[in-house]
Parts: sequence; structure tokens; C-alpha cells
Amino acid sequence: MIGICLLSGTLAAFVPAERFTLAWTHSIEKQRWEEDWQIQPADLGSQGDTKSWALALMEARVRGSGAGMEPPAGAELRDGVWHYRVSRVVEALELTHSAYAAPYELCTGGHCRPLADHLPGLEPQPAEAVVVTLRGCRQTP
Repeated sequence: MIGICLLSGTLAAFVPAERFTLAWTHSIEKQRWEEDWQIQPADLGSQGDTKSWALALMEARVRGSGAGMEPPAGAELRDGVWHYRVSRVVEALELTHSAYAAPYELCTGGHCRPLADHLPGLEPQPAEAVVVTLRGCRQTP
């Protein structure tokens, strides 16, 4: 089963999902931002076995605009939310988890929860900022 591996220092967790939404509130403008991601094979071995996974950003939404939040050309405004397609593939996402900004939320199966809920041991409001890495991975039995 493929899913999302969450890593921070010695903490690790697996979330089963081939698609997920990453959501957060912009620290200055206080507007919600959402990105839809899909896990896909990064490369195939000689026998078609997946050796690694990539994260593909498919679409994004932002509820408003402002400092660093300008929707790109071609964005469509629907019910006060800018929707736009994105085509970006990355090996991993590195997110800063800090007491100075609202926490990132990881949404799967239509439910959103703070990263700390998915990664046991991660403090909801850490005294010092920590990096949480998200990667596509396969759960080993």
C-alpha cells in the first residue's frame, strides 16, 4: 500500500493515501491555502518495480489574495476562492512546524487534521521550529 511518510527527527508515521490535500493559513494575510497532491512512481526498475515515489502537485486554491498570495494567470474565481492548476513534481515536501504560525493540516478521505495528529510525538506548538518532511512511500508489512 502506498501512502505518505511523515518524518521529523526520530519521529516517523505512515498515512495510507494516494492523494492528499495540504492546507494552511497564510501567516500574514490569514487566508486559507490548499494544495492537492498525488503520489506517483518516480522511476521504474527493470522489471517495472517502483523504486521510489514522487509527489505531484495537481491543483491549488487560495481564499483571497495579498502578500505572496497572488493567484497566477488563468486562475478562476469560484465562490470567493481562486482555483488554479499546477504542474509540479517533487521528491519530498519540507514543512516548518512552529508555534509562530498556524499548523499545516493534512487532509485525507475528506477529513483535515493538524500534522501533529498524524505524527505522534510532534508537539502541537513546539518551542523551537522543527521540519516535517512528507514523502511518498510504501508501507512494509
